[in-house]
Amino acid sequence: MSAPVVLLSAGDPSGDQHGAAVAYALHARWPDAKLFGLGGPHMAAAGVELLADFREIAVMGFAEVLSKVPFFLRLLKRVVHEMRARRTNLVLPIDYPGFNMRLAKQAHGAHVPVLYYIAPQVWAWHRSRTRQLARNTNRLAVVLPFEESIFRAAGANVLFVGHPLLDRPPVRADRATFCASMGLDPERPILALLPGSRAQDVAHHLDLFVETARRVKAQHPYVQPVIASSATVAAEMYTASPYARAPEVRELLTHSRAALVKSGTSTLEAALTGTPMAIAYRMHPVSYWLARKLVRVDHIGLVNLVAGDRLMPELVQHDANPSALSSALAPYLSLDSPERQRALDGLARVHAALAAPGQAGTSAAERVAQLAADLVEHRA
Repeated sequence: MSAPVVLLSAGDPSGDQHGAAVAYALHARWPDAKLFGLGGPHMAAAGVELLADFREIAVMGFAEVLSKVPFFLRLLKRVVHEMRARRTNLVLPIDYPGFNMRLAKQAHGAHVPVLYYIAPQVWAWHRSRTRQLARNTNRLAVVLPFEESIFRAAGANVLFVGHPLLDRPPVRADRATFCASMGLDPERPILALLPGSRAQDVAHHLDLFVETARRVKAQHPYVQPVIASSATVAAEMYTASPYARAPEVRELLTHSRAALVKSGTSTLEAALTGTPMAIAYRMHPVSYWLARKLVRVDHIGLVNLVAGDRLMPELVQHDANPSALSSALAPYLSLDSPERQRALDGLARVHAALAAPGQAGTSAAERVAQLAADLVEHRA
């Protein structure tokens, strides 16, 4: 098949980036491939025709999603209509379970092959949905090593492709250059504050993180807090903060002594730069009440789930307060503390675990493109 039609669907900033990498890999294999779907600016730049921008649909939490159910249903109907009208050869959902699991079911019912990339973390809150995902997908590409056995046991045709964060190019700016660009002293340690990449995340976490940083500075005046800002969040949401803002998260983490991180993929970004962290998470009270009833995992931080241990401290909801968070960060600010050394050793193990065995020289996106080719060409 010379020019397949592929529907890609991502619903958040990280999915947009990972979807763009897959789009480039698909176009490298099929230069004339027609790619369309849901995503953001990175996917659009990679040649994906967007039916909707993820900034219209990026919400998290049970209570927050409920208010947008009618919108999601209309969007799903539209996407399925386009899938059928364009005679789509492959549907490639990327994470974002609330919408994409329904899309996968619709595609499967229409006999369109489904390759789900970055499997939803249904093992955390609804194990029975692992079987649903297995039924509605032809292939499942997972990015966390422990997921392969979970989904295989549910009957999925699954492959661990490695984590795409490992495929990014090295950070270009050295410490002196980075600090000069930010107005920082290169001789003093940096504390990275990562409140999240969505407006909803920033609203829940920014004030908490700023107050935590203030308390850290009261005990360690030499520390320089810096906030990781997101291009998808309005600049005015950060204006109340007294600290500098860095637009490139990995660059900030690379040059930071420690980090305060909202639970999510950012914990793996910190792990891959070898940055010890404290993990925090706050959500709508109703969402938290429901999560306590449903979530069935020992850790909320992906770095701890990959490690299989409470490698980094986690504080959730009311426990995530400035006093507790500043205390959790304090041991990581000293270069010779035993807590810091244990953290660094553990983060190195996590780094190694995220690489796909026997796949050196190819990226996760290229492995996904190969799975896509297998499905499309087999069907043809």
